[in-house]
Amino acid sequence: MGNARSIPADRQAIFLTPQSKWINDRSRLKLAEKSRQIGWSWTSAYACVRRTAMKGAKFDQWVSSRDEMQARLFIDDCKLWADILNLGAADFGERALDGDQRQTSYDLRFLNDRVIHSMSSNPDAQAGKRGGRVLDEFALHKDPRKLWAIAYPGITWGGQLEAFSTHRGSHNFFNQLIREIREGGNPKGISLHRVTLEDALNAGLLWKLQQKLAADDPRQEMDEAAYFEYVRSGCVDEESFQQEYMCVPADDDVAFLEYDLIASCEYGQLVDWKLIEGRELYLGVDVGRKKDLTVLWVVERLGDVLYTRHVECLANMTKPQQDAIIWPWIARCRRTCFDNTGLGIGWTDDAKRRFGETRVEGVTFTPKVKEELAYPLRGAMQDRKLRIPYDPVIRSDLRSVTKQTTAAGNIRFTAERTPDGHADRFWALALAVHAAATPAAPIEFQSTGRRAFAGGGDFSGSGFGGIGGGNDFEGFL
Repeated sequence: MGNARSIPADRQAIFLTPQSKWINDRSRLKLAEKSRQIGWSWTSAYACVRRTAMKGAKFDQWVSSRDEMQARLFIDDCKLWADILNLGAADFGERALDGDQRQTSYDLRFLNDRVIHSMSSNPDAQAGKRGGRVLDEFALHKDPRKLWAIAYPGITWGGQLEAFSTHRGSHNFFNQLIREIREGGNPKGISLHRVTLEDALNAGLLWKLQQKLAADDPRQEMDEAAYFEYVRSGCVDEESFQQEYMCVPADDDVAFLEYDLIASCEYGQLVDWKLIEGRELYLGVDVGRKKDLTVLWVVERLGDVLYTRHVECLANMTKPQQDAIIWPWIARCRRTCFDNTGLGIGWTDDAKRRFGETRVEGVTFTPKVKEELAYPLRGAMQDRKLRIPYDPVIRSDLRSVTKQTTAAGNIRFTAERTPDGHADRFWALALAVHAAATPAAPIEFQSTGRRAFAGGGDFSGSGFGGIGGGNDFEGFL
């Protein structure tokens, strides 16, 4: 079945050659940079079960995943392998690791009384525990450096520390470790594995996949070259493809926002980020022109943190159709900042007439104004005073903005125009952050320094209970 050309020599083998090499690597420290969706966590779960369940095993295993969902999925993979191997493992569900129950794990206990503990990313949960360490999607953790620092002492008396991940930017600690191995003489003595999508396809990945797909799945007709282009064309941009599938970290020296910085502000995958907890809402609207999107970005201030509550992208809609969606949001928000450039001038004028000049501000995009919008946005992210959805399209949009310095010493912010817009989400978010800033003066008179987030005025919404228009921008998991 299928048109794959690279077929494993042993068709009955469960694992492809790169996976088997990882499983059989007994190095004390080992690291893998790998493509997405090639079965690596599943493979590591097997290795974890094999060394934990064996007779005479001396060590528990402590698995750290990027969030609670991944922690559950990893222990589910371990349970699957335990059942296949008929090891009689007992699942004890979620368990508190400390008295305050801030740190929890999902435990799988074997007949030899050894346990696999799968937990989410809090580095402090690693402290004071002996045994093997598995750091799943290591680069995606909020603080990979701290996680490694606390996990490493846990193998002092024995066990392995293994970390594997796709890349998340060139400045990420994961990439720093890889560069230290390749360029710095490998002082830590880490065993490094690298598996790109191309490597996996050459090892038989597509053949394995086609054995599982339905007979009428269009991927059955593909060979490795066609499947490679199929995956590539589905990525949000070439940078994302190279990073997610080809083990090439995105260049953080080019983008205005580093991957680590963006990731540190993202909600967990299980968080209901659209739940509005109070009434202090602020709206940024970047108005689309020709092929660009009109983007609404709503944030809620709770304390000194701005929480994203709504992101909506409008395309191929008339102004009245867009008004039907935008106006109810303006009514709910304390303050709205509009892109007052080009077509946005008409929207700004209409909004001011309807809701008043104290609640609506027009922001004319000039190089200087863009600078004064961009730096406070980055400052809020650096200070951990902003939360944004976990979404690859949003992440790519935020990454697309670059800072360039002209020969005259002026700063320009640019972004490549793509089918998904022209950094429209970036500027809508920057406008929302500006809307939440005080004092509520025109941006041309604001300092270029970082603004503090302070409380706004009284809520004066006009009683809209719901949101018109639909078209919510749903996050991709």
